[in-house]
Amino acid sequence: MDNAKKPDKKGLEEIVKLKKLIEEQKKQIEEYKNKYLRALADYQNLEKRINLEKQELIKMANKNLLLKILPIVDDLEKAEIFVKDDGLKLIKDNFLKFLKNEGVEEIEVLGKEFDPQFAEAVEVVKGEKDNIVVEVLRKGYRLGDKILRVAQVKVAKKD
Repeated sequence: MDNAKKPDKKGLEEIVKLKKLIEEQKKQIEEYKNKYLRALADYQNLEKRINLEKQELIKMANKNLLLKILPIVDDLEKAEIFVKDDGLKLIKDNFLKFLKNEGVEEIEVLGKEFDPQFAEAVEVVKGEKDNIVVEVLRKGYRLGDKILRVAQVKVAKKD
């Protein structure tokens, strides 16, 4: 004896309606899931972009501060030529150490071929070889891979 009752026509219609409703709910869930994943990706991209912009802002502020310090270092180096004082040397060395710790490096141009990317020629003098830097009037510096300040130099020219 089978106690299971066969669904009648009304019961079958109700089952079909419920299956359609389930399918619609699954589609809606999938749609919400996709929207959520897109919103999450957008948020993560925004977070990355903001962090990059913040880092660039910090770099720019550091660059501006370092550019203001370089003339002080220039003056200390000039003063050291004329005044032999341990205190002056100590201060200059501390400034140079500070700059180095911040990633600032001197651009070596003396004795090398003149390159306008790294130096500005302020004078052309008679020399044995063309286009060679013979004197540095003001040192140039770079911050990482970017030029912080170009050097000012004298460049040799044959006859």
